[in-house]
Amino acid sequence: MRYSTRKLETPEQLYACAMRSLMRRAHSIHEMKQTLERRAADPEMIPALIARLKASNYLDDARYARDFARVHAAGRRQGRFRIERELRRRGVPDRHIEAALAGAFVENDEASLVRKRIERKLKLLRGPLDQRRIASLYGSLLRAGFPADLIRRELKAATREQVALPVDEFLPDEAAAIEE
Repeated sequence: MRYSTRKLETPEQLYACAMRSLMRRAHSIHEMKQTLERRAADPEMIPALIARLKASNYLDDARYARDFARVHAAGRRQGRFRIERELRRRGVPDRHIEAALAGAFVENDEASLVRKRIERKLKLLRGPLDQRRIASLYGSLLRAGFPADLIRRELKAATREQVALPVDEFLPDEAAAIEE
């Protein structure tokens, strides 16, 4: 059973709600608006509250994007595409995303991040390294947001064998047989 949240009537109550939310983790302006829209009895209070939080320097999309990109690149070893997609999903403007990614990947080289992830996965791997496991590793690196050509190059260097892309497409003869 799901309970509806109590709607907040006054700007002070809404401000306290925003501060509690910001104490848990940082938010983009878009995320904070969504949070406040769910809680506010009167949506007219939200723009003034957002302006107050921005003036107090509690909300700043540029800083949020910079910190998010730095943590996810260095700490979680995620690639440029994954970080960019997550920031867009959180409502951060593209100009802040590009600046944040440029700063994050000056400090962290994507090739070294891929190498570290491959080394960690290969260290935990039990049994022989076959094409199925290489394809699985390739897929996990793609989901982590790294470019395909970089992944192939680093996998080839790490495994010392030719790595082909996993193929999900049918050959033309097989495709015709399936359609019939």
